[in-house]
Amino acid sequence: MNCLICDRIKLIEENNNPYFVTELETGYVVLGDHQRFKGYTLFLCKKHVTELHHLEHQNKMKFLEEMSLIAQAVQQAFNAEKMNYELLGNGDTHLHWHLFPRNSGDTPTKGPVWWLPKEELWNDKYRPSKEELDVLKEKLKVEIEKLKNNTIQSII
Repeated sequence: MNCLICDRIKLIEENNNPYFVTELETGYVVLGDHQRFKGYTLFLCKKHVTELHHLEHQNKMKFLEEMSLIAQAVQQAFNAEKMNYELLGNGDTHLHWHLFPRNSGDTPTKGPVWWLPKEELWNDKYRPSKEELDVLKEKLKVEIEKLKNNTIQSII
């Protein structure tokens, strides 16, 4: 059985995934194919495991730290009032985070994004053009680099 996340990672490694933003030690940062929530980002674990607790402790801690850094970058890049973090894996069992930047009034109710009808959440009108995708990726990449540099400076 093919793993969709592994397939996406293979495209990244072949330099053929247009949604790829950057590589970190434990995973790959990609923008979501549909941008109903501008800046919707995924963090794909490099290791093919199905559960967070299946990672070796040090790798798990680094994966969580990097996910947190990415979430902060998403919030800053896309001016989110609140971030939603989800590690589900019911559909695609390969470990991956969904990071949704949220703002007041972005949905009809105050619930999670998954309360939206699939027809709206995954509507092709929310697929960014190549130009828009390039802008979104650059905004996010700049914020990730700033945070990585700040982290390195605070260690030194």
